[in-house]
Amino acid sequence: MKCIIIDDEAMARAIIAQRISNFPEMKILEEFSNAMQAIKYLNQNKVDVIFLDIHMPDFTGFDFVQTIKNPPKVILVTSDKNFAIEAFEYECIVDYLVKPISEDRFEKAIQKLKVAKVPSKTNASQDEIPSDTVNEFYVNIDRRLIKIEFDTVNVVEAKGDYILIKTESKNYTVHSTLKKIEDKLPKDLFLKVHRSFIINTKKIIDIEDNSVLIAKDVIPVSRANRPELIKRLNLL
Repeated sequence: MKCIIIDDEAMARAIIAQRISNFPEMKILEEFSNAMQAIKYLNQNKVDVIFLDIHMPDFTGFDFVQTIKNPPKVILVTSDKNFAIEAFEYECIVDYLVKPISEDRFEKAIQKLKVAKVPSKTNASQDEIPSDTVNEFYVNIDRRLIKIEFDTVNVVEAKGDYILIKTESKNYTVHSTLKKIEDKLPKDLFLKVHRSFIINTKKIIDIEDNSVLIAKDVIPVSRANRPELIKRLNLL
């Protein structure tokens, strides 16, 4: 896997490079002391993973991730423990390493990276990845990461700046957008049937022209999304 290191401290870059050298499958292409140089490099070159410091003079690590279009996998390396929860709101971030980093902890990060890279090795698109490859997703609620299993979700509903996730046993209110939640859900199991609703198609009890019944909720189905719903139900 091709990687780059971005850290404004030379000693930190050297330590990360030394850790990486223990893994023959990893190849360091470049090291950068500031984010702007790295952005220019990424505009011309493709990498598999970035080892990225959070605190830099011109950019934070999060600013950097948001700046890149289609970012590769990212392993954050920092001396600050306070941003771990925020970090995992970004799908590209694989792990969060706090300096000083032990060899064992670094090895665990590389193992996580290998697992995260499995889909791209098969050239499978997100639509083609079976839903049982991963069984859950995480949401940030009151600065805590909450795990929710896909199979337990009935309905996801947009409510202004918040999202209501209804599961078999509990409801969760998340400060997010419907699009962000939709991106976390497997497309073979979930379908957006209305601008404000995503449903688990396996949980449909009944269907009428303009609505479906899931548990005790009647969910509207827009005219534009109805053909896809009918097509999906024919495949169940």
